[in-house]
Amino acid sequence: MRRVDIQPTPQKPIDSGFGHDTAAGSVVEGMDLSGCAAIVTGGYSGLGLETVRALAGAGVSVTVPARRADHARGVLAAADLGGVAVFEMDLGSQESVKRFAAGYLDAGQRLDILINNAAIMACPETRVGPGWEAQFATNHLGHFTLTNELWPLLSDGGARVVSLSSTGHKRSGIHFDDPQFLRGYDKWEAYGQAKTANSLFAVELDARGAGDGVRAFAVNPGGIMTGLQRHLTQEEMMAAGWMDSAGTVRKGFKTPEQGAATSVWAATSPLLDGRGGVYCEDCDIAAPTDPASELARIAGVDAHAVDPDSARRLWDLSAELTGVNAFG
Repeated sequence: MRRVDIQPTPQKPIDSGFGHDTAAGSVVEGMDLSGCAAIVTGGYSGLGLETVRALAGAGVSVTVPARRADHARGVLAAADLGGVAVFEMDLGSQESVKRFAAGYLDAGQRLDILINNAAIMACPETRVGPGWEAQFATNHLGHFTLTNELWPLLSDGGARVVSLSSTGHKRSGIHFDDPQFLRGYDKWEAYGQAKTANSLFAVELDARGAGDGVRAFAVNPGGIMTGLQRHLTQEEMMAAGWMDSAGTVRKGFKTPEQGAATSVWAATSPLLDGRGGVYCEDCDIAAPTDPASELARIAGVDAHAVDPDSARRLWDLSAELTGVNAFG
């Protein structure tokens, strides 16, 4: 397997017909995806749960790897999604990720869609594995290993891989000189690095995988209040302008159903056939950030998050750290 030259997909909107307020179910309305199989990390809360609901409603057989498998089964059953398969996996543990992937491969299942949805945000300084910074390790390196370990199934069926980034990517590029923040930790810089990594991963995976029919997309789901904010105080969210002193969330935030829509669109839309390696938002390919716009902080994709040279460099770093590379 090798990286092949493909015609790059332009980073510009394609007029999908959907938008900011589209709900995940609307994206797959009328679709029959019976026979398709998907894995959705973090698929038992927030955006992940609504992503699973939409896919399962269209006939997809969904598997949810979860750090607390019993808890996840209970949540999914309460949401009338008891038919979703749940298996144990901790993204912060490379060994756990490899065990899950090996079990999925051994079961002889197919895999048409992989949605790397799970994440942590702005947590206190935490080290996992060999001392890796937890946000980089969980949000990026765990999904890097999962995707590479599942590569035989992904390439067999020409799957789509969706990685959830966010406007957090605008906070930071990759700290190639200190990716683990050993010289001083800043929770928002670390989150920004992880979200940039999610986007760059899609860029490079698409470049490497397109020859086997695998296409990859990065997704900004938008601003949504979910469990992702669990490490933040109300005062911090007020200072960020996300809510007022009464706890009322500002206009422009999405519901979880709306937030899941772009992931589902990227995973299923026929409009994306033959395309890949782009950053998407509001159920469309995003435009590059306009620095002069008053929306520059929350709309579009910054150049550093889709830079192919940085994407290759990050892939090499990730392969070195994890010892995993399906394209080695």
